[in-house]
Amino acid sequence: MAAEGVLVAEGIDFSYGPLQVLFDVNVEVADGERVGLLGTNGAGKSTLLGVLSGLLQPDHGVVRLFGEDITGLEPHERVERGLMQIAGGKAIFPSLSVVDNIRLGAYRHLRDKALLESRVTEAFDVFPQLRSCLAQPAGTLSGGEQQMVALSRALVSGARVLLVDEVSLGLAPVVMAEVVRMIEELARRGVTMMLVEQSLNVSLSLAERAYFMERGTIRFEGPTADLVGHSELVRAVFFGNRNGNGKQ
Repeated sequence: MAAEGVLVAEGIDFSYGPLQVLFDVNVEVADGERVGLLGTNGAGKSTLLGVLSGLLQPDHGVVRLFGEDITGLEPHERVERGLMQIAGGKAIFPSLSVVDNIRLGAYRHLRDKALLESRVTEAFDVFPQLRSCLAQPAGTLSGGEQQMVALSRALVSGARVLLVDEVSLGLAPVVMAEVVRMIEELARRGVTMMLVEQSLNVSLSLAERAYFMERGTIRFEGPTADLVGHSELVRAVFFGNRNGNGKQ
């Protein structure tokens, strides 16, 4: 486990009413690192993301960001400190234009037009494909372009740590090469990321290190490539819970 992580969760328990779904979960993400969080449906991945982002309050345990205990902070307070979550799939406002979607990321700086426009310009430097569709409703874009908009909004917000929930959700395999490029560019700019995925292949492309969750506990932690050698976990990723529709 990386020392002095910028995002740390220790001893996290979480329950939905009487049903406990996280059991003593410990994760840590180092500065500038890309960490994959894998597991089948119902493993607890999205629940853990909710605890990290502040959407859910744990029964027990501590969440720290840049050394500060943020366990009791609201989601918007965590955003102000540089932590942002991006939902998988359509993480955009479909009726708003592309540029308005992106500007919403800097809602705290709307009165500082110079800062706002400099950050929007930076986003377009990262994702130049979006320059040609600034006025277009974001809902009319392709799945890959919508991911660009969502990641651009996070970049404009000044986020230093991103929690990305299933970046590959709903995307054709051919689009994933562009998504990988997006993630690598954000990493090059110093953004730390936790990437929640069900696909081992996607995680191998995006993440340097991985956690594997099963039934609310961490079953594996280490370099993503090492996960391939754990045949029982690989089988769980590809074949486990195939009929499950729930997402925890």
